[in-house]
Amino acid sequence: MIIMEITHQLIDPFERSINYLRVSVTDRCDFRCVYCMSENMTFLPKKELLTLEELDRLCTIFVNQGIQKLRITGGEPLVRRGIMDFIQSISRHLISGALKELTLTTNASQLERFAEKLVDCGVKRINVSLDTIDPDRFAKITRWGRLPQVLRGIEAAQNAGLRVKINSVALKNINEDELFTLTKWCADKDMDLTFIEVMPMGDIGNENRLDQYWSLRDLEQELSKKFTIINLKEKTGGPARYIKLKETNQKIGLITPLSHNFCESCNRVRLTCTGRLHQCLGQEDEADMRLVLRNNPNNDFPVIQAIQRAIALKPKGHNFDYSRKKIAGSISRHMNHTGG
Repeated sequence: MIIMEITHQLIDPFERSINYLRVSVTDRCDFRCVYCMSENMTFLPKKELLTLEELDRLCTIFVNQGIQKLRITGGEPLVRRGIMDFIQSISRHLISGALKELTLTTNASQLERFAEKLVDCGVKRINVSLDTIDPDRFAKITRWGRLPQVLRGIEAAQNAGLRVKINSVALKNINEDELFTLTKWCADKDMDLTFIEVMPMGDIGNENRLDQYWSLRDLEQELSKKFTIINLKEKTGGPARYIKLKETNQKIGLITPLSHNFCESCNRVRLTCTGRLHQCLGQEDEADMRLVLRNNPNNDFPVIQAIQRAIALKPKGHNFDYSRKKIAGSISRHMNHTGG
């Protein structure tokens, strides 16, 4: 008989406390962003996805093992049928105090319908992926998206009391000229803003990520031409470093997986909609939680063991690299499978 100590804390080989789980609930999305997926995607068959009940069970096990922050992602999480039932169920861990934060990353297309319900479930803030506020450019970047629907969703979220942070992928020759426009728009609406370097994940058809790559070092240099930049010491355990624009009193996050490896303080793991646990966004390593979960429908102990084994294999950092005019360390899976 195997005896295992239940520590209620997940510590990786580099003494980092893993207390943040990002959960993709679907690979489907109502947009087809040019840096995320090809226009004609083949989505996963339903049988490969974790059911909402399985997601609830697995997230609960993670919470019992010390996860304090849970972020629901996709694809677009709000397009999954029954998603609000899942979020409402998971919110019981907020009520108990075991979970400190329940949050969401969304493209905002469905927020007009769901913003108030999210607040009722204890969600206090959300991240909205938005790379442009030009309607024509938005349609080009997202292929299928319509900006007015997204803007109505953001407005509904703010009216419901949600704190909104905009995540914007920096795209060379695509949204470079909107740097100051987007920054001012967020400042005027009292929304935090984070810029993200494009990451080499999945086949995106005819698009070239090397052509899309805009280093945030260059972006920050552009910001400094108009604003006084103050470097902040704030640390969240996440990938962003933060600066403040003195003139707007605005906090800007910079996520730089390519120009600066951000892994030294990583506190997170990612669970895909198929039940694969990825210890690192920029590595191919994974652990099949779905198999263990389904093989042990009434016994959480083997699932706990599988989680602890996976955390013990968490790498020190990713391998993304765009140096020397080529893409290295690219990942075969799409971002919509892994979760944003």
